[in-house]
Order: sequence, then structure tokens, then C-alpha cells
Amino acid sequence: MKIAIVYKPYSDHARECEEWIREFEKRSSGDLEILNPELPDGESFCVARDIVEYPTIAAVGEDGKTYESWSGTPLPVIDEVIGYIVR
Repeated sequence: MKIAIVYKPYSDHARECEEWIREFEKRSSGDLEILNPELPDGESFCVARDIVEYPTIAAVGEDGKTYESWSGTPLPVIDEVIGYIVR
């Protein structure tokens, strides 16, 4: 399972997202994909999963299925998200 965070780097929520990313990377060895919805990779990720609110964090399985997602702020507790990596 990998975790993806979709956010706009030059937005009101960018600082909160970047702090969350740093803390997530410190506390987890899991795979974190960072996506900008305004770039092609981020846009296709959002379209495939019907993501329209930013920031969004998604737990995505090896099969490409989204098992859980969290949208908007406040961002989810890191331990809750890390729980999806070990599944």
C-alpha cells in the first residue's frame, strides 16, 4: 500500500501539508507520493479517483484501488494513515 498526498504547493494549506509530509517521512518508511493536481501526473491521479478537494491524502493498494482517503483540513493523524501501510 502506498500513500499519496495531493495539494497545491502555492496555496493556503501548503505549509500545513509540507509539515505533515516531513513528519510522515520521519515516522514511516512507507511509500509517500506527493502530487500537484495542476501537473499531468497529479491531474490524472485526481481524475481517476474523483478527487476535487485539496489537500487530499489517499491510501492506494497495489491494485490501484483507493482504500481510504481524507480530504481538506485538518489533515489526518499520521498514525491513522501509517496504519494503512502495514495492512
